Amino acid sequence: MDIRNLDGDDPATISLLLPGFQETMSLELPGDPPVTAALLARLFQRRHGADRIVLAAFDGGRPAGCVKLGLDEGEPGGSGHGSLWVFPSFRRRGVGAALVDAARAELRRRGRGRLLIDAPHTPAAEAFAAAHGAEHCGTHLRNRLLVRGPARAGLTDLADRAVTGYRMVHWRDGCPQELVDSYARAWQTLDAPVNGRAGVRRATAEDVRSREAEAARAGHRQYVSAAVAEDSGEVCGYATLLVRDSPMADTGETLVLAGRRRRGLGTWLKADVLSRAARENEHLALVQAFNDVHNTPIVALNRRLGFRADSSWSTYCVPC
Repeated sequence: MDIRNLDGDDPATISLLLPGFQETMSLELPGDPPVTAALLARLFQRRHGADRIVLAAFDGGRPAGCVKLGLDEGEPGGSGHGSLWVFPSFRRRGVGAALVDAARAELRRRGRGRLLIDAPHTPAAEAFAAAHGAEHCGTHLRNRLLVRGPARAGLTDLADRAVTGYRMVHWRDGCPQELVDSYARAWQTLDAPVNGRAGVRRATAEDVRSREAEAARAGHRQYVSAAVAEDSGEVCGYATLLVRDSPMADTGETLVLAGRRRRGLGTWLKADVLSRAARENEHLALVQAFNDVHNTPIVALNRRLGFRADSSWSTYCVPC
């Protein structure tokens, strides 16, 4: 078994691993659209404030599986958090074990203390985790929403219910220059950890532009709806959505500043960004969202908008 360290930002890496990913996801998630190069590029690319590790296992020169990890550069001794896949044709041959060992060795070399891996909650994943001494340390729900037919009409209705004292501003790909500093200040209050991404600390306009460029490099269009307070002109909340060349899009963040909550802003924002993206992209049929089961407000918001959970995903912790 040959383990290679690949560059997640190199298009050659995407081309090399895409067939195995397409085979894997068609087996594991048969109801999803086929995996595209843009989706894989987004999964593997380095994110702002984070380093990226992509290790691939090769058997006879053919990719057999891979692990991708994000490392928060603001926490030099922190975890490496990501996902591991073994392609169907190579299962039960020790590929997963080899990838775990290689990931742990790489993290130790970089002074990192823990390996965190997300995986669908299945008996096979539980058995694999137990065999490697991993502990279950979190659960996320994968939620899906159909954005055609009656569902779109419902979203449009919610988006039309303006909240008194606020105006809606929306954009695609680039935040208006007059709002970018305020948008950065709102973003830096985000405290929900995300697989493989850096924690948000003191965000600036430069950080916002860097994140916009990331999405563009991976072939994604970023939709944003923001609520601006009439009294201060400040961004008080926002919702984001990432659209690519696929019938399925991914929700990003939904945030409302602490002092502005319980006014309906979250529902208004998320309904607006979903309905606008669906209206402007006729190919879009489905949106997925991953939520920590303990993030009660976001779980309730998604249900209110019509999202339904279709699977549970676990996070496992392996000491390095």
